[in-house]
Amino acid sequence: MKNILRNIEGDRAIWAIVAILAILSFLPVYSASTNLVYVVNNGTPTFHLLKHAFLLACGFLIIYAVHKIPFRYFSGGSVIMIPLVIILLIYTLTQGTTIGGANASRWIRIPFIGVGFQTSTLAGLVLMIYVSRYLARNKDKKIVFKETVLQLWLPVAIILALILPANFSTTAIVFFMILLLAFIGGYPLKYILSVVGTGGLILALFVLTAKAFPDAMPNRVDTWISRIENFTNKNAEEGYQVEKAKIAIASGGLKGRGPGKSVQKNFLPQSSSDFIFAIIVEEYGLLGALVIILLYFMLLFRIVMAAKKATSIFATLLIIGVGLPIIFQAIINMAVAINLFPVTGQTLPLISSGGTSIWMTCIAIGIILSVTANKEKEELTENEENPLAILHETIG
Repeated sequence: MKNILRNIEGDRAIWAIVAILAILSFLPVYSASTNLVYVVNNGTPTFHLLKHAFLLACGFLIIYAVHKIPFRYFSGGSVIMIPLVIILLIYTLTQGTTIGGANASRWIRIPFIGVGFQTSTLAGLVLMIYVSRYLARNKDKKIVFKETVLQLWLPVAIILALILPANFSTTAIVFFMILLLAFIGGYPLKYILSVVGTGGLILALFVLTAKAFPDAMPNRVDTWISRIENFTNKNAEEGYQVEKAKIAIASGGLKGRGPGKSVQKNFLPQSSSDFIFAIIVEEYGLLGALVIILLYFMLLFRIVMAAKKATSIFATLLIIGVGLPIIFQAIINMAVAINLFPVTGQTLPLISSGGTSIWMTCIAIGIILSVTANKEKEELTENEENPLAILHETIG
């Protein structure tokens, strides 16, 4: 362990913020897991705490391993991962299972360790790296829309189309973040608007098709529509989850009920994952909520500073592409809990209990730290025998 601590590189502030968020997650997860124990009859609070600790411990090992990889390798790696992600998404749609009745996303189980793997989270991460690569390679070229369709937008469209049937919120978030990254990367705004229009048309056709043939995708489109209608209609009866979350937040007050003293955790589905922010506010009050918000704001600040100091266009876009979705996901999770956004099923990064969503966040953090560690170096003659270097040059 001492050797690992001596060898950590990159932005120490990001390391510290991520560690603090992880440490602060233990008490809320332990407290909120009673819903899984006594309502769903799944394990014990200690079991869920140990599982969360295991996932976080593996997550920090992932951060350490990834941040040691020169970030230029992620460019070519994304090209290799695109077809693999497509295969995984197809397999998940045909063989995946639903984990947790309130979360209808498609998952696959990782053998032996029994952890659920949501392939859409990996797909979103790979897409952000791939788009960063494309934008960086074409930064100084005149963009012609029809020339970008096959290389840029076709992989994006295929992957998002495979995510959409099971998880609309993830599809929408990834699509929005790709558009934002494209705008920051200098992709012409008129072409971005064309992509938005095309995406809207495809979504409308999908919804109409799903409504016409409900047996193909039972309950999913109706669920999306009902969530949006309930959110936009002030006279509609609030969903059970949102109602319990608002009760939890309202009863938290300034200082909260105290650690482990939440009442709504016994009634609020997904209290340890999707709605853990409501439990945090109930137990730790407004002050606890402000601490969490401040930590995410500090992480955003460090991500922006790292992007600003990056030494190449790809490095800047890479940090933005994998870093901003973490903050965006946190904002959406907290907005859902306080009823500022329709229910989406997005977890609170590094705090919510969960499966490999924690690991995907850790991979993104590791990539950012790889860039901040300035792993990019001049190619030396002896690197010609390095398989990774040869593969990178071949793909790049």
